[in-house]
Formats: sequence, structure tokens, C-alpha cells
Amino acid sequence: MEKVIRGRVWRFGDGITTDHIIPGRYFHLRGDLPALAAHAMEDADPEFARGARPGDIVVAGRNFGQGSSREYAALVLVERGIRAVVAASFARIFFRNAINVGLLPVVCDTAGIEAGDELEIDLGANVVRDLTRGLVRGFAPLPRWMLRIIEDGGIVPHILAHGGLGLAFTSGEDDGRV
Repeated sequence: MEKVIRGRVWRFGDGITTDHIIPGRYFHLRGDLPALAAHAMEDADPEFARGARPGDIVVAGRNFGQGSSREYAALVLVERGIRAVVAASFARIFFRNAINVGLLPVVCDTAGIEAGDELEIDLGANVVRDLTRGLVRGFAPLPRWMLRIIEDGGIVPHILAHGGLGLAFTSGEDDGRV
């Protein structure tokens, strides 16, 4: 995985639910991911689905992804080209789903980061830098095995590439517990 990820910020507040990410009224489109993703975040920001570009980064407040356990919430962000979500906190199931579909979740203080800012996530230094505003925020690193799954594009591609989960747990820095 790249050590440094840069992208333009799409900013959201606290309590963004899976229904904000992909409204349930579009559930019938779940067999057509591009059609489903055309409605991503439309209730939170109607410009998002039309304006999000590959490499952009979603930044939010507390409890991003709360609500239902639908994996499509993370999948539509990946389909729109979002590389990472940086939030003050995540709902547990969304965090797991993000990793499972290859979307990088980063937990850090997001106060002061605004829509349109240029953000840099430095996985080597474990910092998020707002290059527009000069803010620097530290974050706890993800275990290497999670980064391997994200790097491979999610849990299914990881298993297919490595014949199982075992290779995700082979570094000396992780003990293999999930």
C-alpha cells in the first residue's frame, strides 16, 4: 500500500448513517454497483455522487457509518473512487466493512478540516496533514494485517490472491488475533 495518500476532501459532520451513505430506497439497485453508487451520499450532499473523483477522501465527525450493517455503504464509496474515510470515530460494523472492501478507515481528530481541502494521509508517520490549512493530526496505526487486506482490494481479493487469510498474519509485528 502506498505510504502517502493525497486527495481532495468531501466534508461531513457527526452521525452519518449508512442510509446517508446509500439511501435504502435504492436497495433494488444492489445488483448494479455503478447505478447504486450514482446515489452515494446524495441525502447528505447532493453534489457528492456527481463530483467525487477517484482519489478523493471523505472526512467526517463522530460515529461515521452508524446504522445498518449493509456492506454496500462502504462499497459505493469505493465505487465512487474514494480511497479513505477519515473520521473522529466509526461505527464498528462500518469500520470492518471498509476494511473488507478495501477502503482505508482512519480515526483522528477532524476539527478544522474543510470541504475542498487537500489532505495527505501518511501511513508511515501515522499523521493526517491538511495541506490547505497546515493542520497535522496523529492517528493510531492500523495493524499490518488490516493494511494488507486493504492493499489487496478487500478480503475476497486477499483470500483469492493468498489462498486464505493466513498470509495477512505473517509479520512479526502482529500476533494474528482479530
